[in-house]
Amino acid sequence: MERVMNEMLPIMGVEHDAILSKNADVTVVYEVQLPEIFTLSATEYEIIHQAFIKAMKVLPTHTVFHKQDWYINKKYSGVGRGEQESFLSRSSTRFFNERPFLDHRCYIMLTKMVSDRRPSSSVFSNLCKRSIIPAAHQDRNVIREFFDSAGQFKSILEGCGMIRLERLENKDLISSGTKAGLIERYCNLLPDDTNPISKDILFGDDIRIGDDYLQVYTLSDTEHLPGLCGSRINYDKYSSDNYKYSVGFAASLGQLLPCDHLYNQFIIITDPAKKIQQLEKKKLRLQSLSAYSRSNAVARDAVDAFLQEAVSDQRLPVKAHFNLCVWSSDKDELKDIRNKVATALAAMDASTKQEIIGAPQIYWAAMPGNEGDFPQNDCFDSFCEQACCFLTLETAYRSSPSTFGIRLGDRQTGKPLNVDITHEPMRLSQIANRNKIVIGGSGSGKSMFMQALLRSYYEQGSHIVILDVGGSYTGLCKLVNGYYFSYTEESPISFNPFYISEHDVLDIEKKESIKTLLLALWKREDESFKRSEYVALSNALQLYYDKLESDRSIFACFDTFYEFLQTDYIPVLESERVQRQDFDINNLLYVLKPYYKGGEYYYLLNARENLNLLEERFVVVELDNIKDHPILFPAVTLLVMEMFISKMRKLKGVHKVITIEEAWKAIMRSGMAEFMKYLYKTVRKHFGEAITVTQELMDLISSNIVKEAIISNADCKILLDLRKFQNKFQEIQMMLGLSDKARDMVLSVNRSNEPGRRYREVFIDLGGQIMKVYRFEPSPEEYYAYTTEESEKVKVLNYAARYGGDIEQGIAALVRDVA
Repeated sequence: MERVMNEMLPIMGVEHDAILSKNADVTVVYEVQLPEIFTLSATEYEIIHQAFIKAMKVLPTHTVFHKQDWYINKKYSGVGRGEQESFLSRSSTRFFNERPFLDHRCYIMLTKMVSDRRPSSSVFSNLCKRSIIPAAHQDRNVIREFFDSAGQFKSILEGCGMIRLERLENKDLISSGTKAGLIERYCNLLPDDTNPISKDILFGDDIRIGDDYLQVYTLSDTEHLPGLCGSRINYDKYSSDNYKYSVGFAASLGQLLPCDHLYNQFIIITDPAKKIQQLEKKKLRLQSLSAYSRSNAVARDAVDAFLQEAVSDQRLPVKAHFNLCVWSSDKDELKDIRNKVATALAAMDASTKQEIIGAPQIYWAAMPGNEGDFPQNDCFDSFCEQACCFLTLETAYRSSPSTFGIRLGDRQTGKPLNVDITHEPMRLSQIANRNKIVIGGSGSGKSMFMQALLRSYYEQGSHIVILDVGGSYTGLCKLVNGYYFSYTEESPISFNPFYISEHDVLDIEKKESIKTLLLALWKREDESFKRSEYVALSNALQLYYDKLESDRSIFACFDTFYEFLQTDYIPVLESERVQRQDFDINNLLYVLKPYYKGGEYYYLLNARENLNLLEERFVVVELDNIKDHPILFPAVTLLVMEMFISKMRKLKGVHKVITIEEAWKAIMRSGMAEFMKYLYKTVRKHFGEAITVTQELMDLISSNIVKEAIISNADCKILLDLRKFQNKFQEIQMMLGLSDKARDMVLSVNRSNEPGRRYREVFIDLGGQIMKVYRFEPSPEEYYAYTTEESEKVKVLNYAARYGGDIEQGIAALVRDVA
């Protein structure tokens, strides 16, 4: 028999941001923001669980708590920046376009039932009534007290610090001309932000809603419930023999169930005194019948234990019901979905029960605003503590709203996310500095991740300086048209610290950096300089630049400065009667002669190209060939540091990054630990950050200098696959200051990667407050741009040569041929 929806709808209206049913029940609705899955420890799950218990206890009697979680399969729609997007960004957008993921929305509905109404059952559901007669209006004080209790409920849940609730308004509950409200979305199984669509509903063996077949699976009988429950459960895929990884007890019914479904969780707050009185009577009846049946004696003991716990431990008795509504437009697919549901229930040691006869009433009662009509014969008696174990406590990964960040993937599906590990955490006081330390073994994807991070920085306006060992950044530097310094016999590395570009000025900092360089080249590490020598060098530099001002034909470089010392500055010293013991100019000229023309290192300080490094946004200095050279390495390192400090202090309002790859070990050997400390502590004040990258964990563990200079001043720790160190991870954990939660997350990296996809996982710790594991999944174009495999790098260069050296066209052609 067909019936018109408006006649059957149990909703009277929506006013004052609340739903009024035709039985005079009042419902308030909150949209809930839960913590992200795979980011909580066992302790945090227990904190959330206790928060729900405390919040439930402030609700008045005859209140229905209804938590409704929507899980809808969607596809990622890649949104780029049009022509402004780079070649690699466009390739990544295309690569992730239409990536499937499970979208989650969570709502909590609190319904105050009329206190004297008859409890609903499957037989007396308002779905089965020919007409609905509204009950008498409630006392306004009761409604006011209910709203106050709902506000307290919200405050207690948010007090745990991991959940946020936002009350839905009238416009969110009822449909408008362009957007379906929550009530219509439920009746028609519509995703969020959908235009209103009316569908026919047919109740039969399967519930039909438009073209979709809907089935209901329930947890309503004690015989189908697990023997034990708790706030969390071990997730075997990410656990090891020694370390256990936690997910919520009911996570398998939520984010881990990969199909379109609704998970409805009902907890009905009854009158505790009345409930205990009913159970006492039931116990007496069972006592009188226990002599005739052993089952009666068992039931009597169970009721007695329930009563004993309720009274002695002050437990709150409740009625509870949990159900899954799953649907598909393909009826044959429901068989596969049933298997998925059975597997999900088995994960929590529960058995599967498909509801057939009572499914329409259960589906109807889960409509927002109709919770008061839920059939209580489909509920089981429990305590609030146990009932709250069946609530889902997590959601999918969320993308950062920041306009700055790197594209990483959701750990579960790989859905692209914008992740800001730099500016947003500083703004939210999650970290005190932007410095980072990146640790990963060989083959863990460390180099690729770093290139992706720095490319993202570069495309968002940052200035990048990289000290590299190993040639990892060759391809990326070509793609962004950066400056690449490297040393070969044919083309030695060359700088010019004396040159001042048209956008630069000769300030105190510039002169100080040149003096530091000259003193480092003149004096040994264990040899100090006198105050008089420092003053003499200061005077020499000032007079040299005065001469450059008066004679524009002189090119600023070390050669002309050396000649100035010989010809112009010696007479000045003689006229001022500077003694040799105060400043030995001859010794200075002799020691620095190798850097003058004709000398062994004449090229180092006399560059005539690549001079405008202050404005160059991507600079790579390759140190592989000179990392063990006793003279060149310290000198080049000082020159690079001088360049970065110049950027750091002169580029106001611009994000600056210095990345030190494995070169940090050679830097430490060169006696520059104090400079590293200075750099890490100072860069924060100038809108910058220092990043150290390493794979040698033993070097980190054994060096107190490293710990003081780098680790203590890096609030962001990025760790890749370290499972091979799990048997001695305690040392690493102590050295990095990682919590037990972080340890478990690090050791789960790459433990259960999705087959058929090429990606690595990366753990990111922000100040010990935010810890997550993400996928890093480069597109094919990004992979060939970042690869450090020699054979693949050669292939990329060969393809680029076919297109006149255009590396973008070369990579695009290579990807087409490989695909």
